[in-house]
Amino acid sequence: ERGSDISYANCGLPYYVGDVIKSREALFVQTPKTMRDKFNIDVRTLQEVTQIDRDAKIVTVRNLQTEETYTETYDILVLSTGSTPLRPPIPGIDGERLLTLWNVVDTDRIKEAIEKWNVKTVTVVGGGFIGLEMAENLHGLGIQVTLVEMLDQVMAPLDFEMAQLLHENLWQNGVDLRLGDGVSTFENKEDSVLINLSSGNQVETELVILSIGVRPNSQLAKAAGLELNARGGVVTDKEMRTSDPNIYAVGDVVQVEDFISKEPAMIPLAGPASKQGRIVADNIAGAHEEYKGTQGTSVARVFDLTAASTGANEKALIRQGLVKGKDYQTLIINQNSHASYYPGATPMRLKMIFSMDGKKIYGAQIVGIHGVDKRIDTLATAIRLNASTEDLKYLELAYAPPYSSAKDPVNMAGFVAENVLKGMVVFADWDYLEKHPDAVRLDVGEEAERMAFAMPDSIHIPLGQLRERMGELDKDADIVMFCNIGVRSYNGARVLMQNGFKNIKLYPAGSRFYRSTHYQNFQEDNMPIQNEPQETASAAPAPMATVNIDCSGMQCPGPLMKVNEEIGKMAEGEVLEVTASDPGFTR
Repeated sequence: ERGSDISYANCGLPYYVGDVIKSREALFVQTPKTMRDKFNIDVRTLQEVTQIDRDAKIVTVRNLQTEETYTETYDILVLSTGSTPLRPPIPGIDGERLLTLWNVVDTDRIKEAIEKWNVKTVTVVGGGFIGLEMAENLHGLGIQVTLVEMLDQVMAPLDFEMAQLLHENLWQNGVDLRLGDGVSTFENKEDSVLINLSSGNQVETELVILSIGVRPNSQLAKAAGLELNARGGVVTDKEMRTSDPNIYAVGDVVQVEDFISKEPAMIPLAGPASKQGRIVADNIAGAHEEYKGTQGTSVARVFDLTAASTGANEKALIRQGLVKGKDYQTLIINQNSHASYYPGATPMRLKMIFSMDGKKIYGAQIVGIHGVDKRIDTLATAIRLNASTEDLKYLELAYAPPYSSAKDPVNMAGFVAENVLKGMVVFADWDYLEKHPDAVRLDVGEEAERMAFAMPDSIHIPLGQLRERMGELDKDADIVMFCNIGVRSYNGARVLMQNGFKNIKLYPAGSRFYRSTHYQNFQEDNMPIQNEPQETASAAPAPMATVNIDCSGMQCPGPLMKVNEEIGKMAEGEVLEVTASDPGFTR
């Protein structure tokens, strides 16, 4: 190992920078000493293999501390050289205030820089997993964070509309988010870095964290003449053998088979790497285990939200030439983390992509606060076992009010998929209204909800009045229906479809999802999240009666309805104090 450490928790490094993980020693899973004491394995750190002689089965090793060179023979060689953060040839990228995060030494450099320069502003370049986790942890230290991403969204495994939920939350937490804007140059100054963006805008910052992506460390394999793909990944067979039968390769350096498309891919994740290591160990010992592909299951916390995905996203299917409505269908639903009547329930948005016959689930994405991980794990398992959307309906999952609902969100995905496949519901795309400005927008929610947010240019007919007032609507019109989260609009759509309306669509996951996916249009109406304590007033205000209502555990529109009811009873001058657990209530 050419580095100074082995077997460290590099997924935990951002949280060590942010002082969430307090102990540096907690990052180390194994050390050279424990590997020797437990397993009699000779681990040599700060020593780099510089050459492989495949014919003689000899490797040349350089001791990075003494600069001495020696050789070792092998019967079987395993390449686990990993990957390295990208540092593209951008002018100024080698300045001392531009750092990357990849190993424990990098965390030491970042923590030392923050303390040494008393850093108050940091710009993170790149909106992948590490970039987002660094943004959150630096923000937690009280540092003003700017996040620059060349693409139009963060977290590439998500589709754009799902990533918009993260964009909104980043903005609410005070992150200066610059999307669709790459870096042209870095100008290194004495106390700061001036970042010139491709748009012509500039960002001045005291420290830059580069999180642009990774490349496989395959130089050694290339020099040895092993087969590589176009991106530099080492090509292996299903048993993880390279083009040399005496050399295996595992981890970030290897090309894998995409479990969904069955095409070659580079998917550098910790879980698949550890499984590959087990397979290679078995095969060296005489087994014939095969690696069965990577489906890219991942999860990350981004401030208040958890974002997770598994399998293919819709962007990937489109790149492969698949067409929505012909080759695949999608759904987006709003569900609670557990029973809505039990305190603390929080919403999650779930997107699922599936074949036109429902026999194949291509992928899923979930963004929420609680319970996201176990739902994505359930869907990842279903995909791995080739379950159909119908199978999701019948999954018998653990239920008690603090943990789930009798119909778990994964069950609901199966039920809604059935409705889609049977033609009982048609979902509009999240951007359908922009592409079809003449579509009728029909809100079947309650008046109190519209006080908080009314879909622009919408007609309002509450669900309870729809049967009596459907004559106000044109049966041939293109009608997009919505309510707060999408349940009442589904019921209303069925009423209209059964009464001869021909072009009824649902806006997925309701007006709350619309507002989040279009949050830039409503920033003046949103309430940014304030983490700082409010200043104490110098003079006490005149005492006023306070009315307290507790809406904890209620999902919108419940709190809105309760507030509306209470306001009607209040006298002028009284103060209303509301406790609510639904994060949508602030908006």
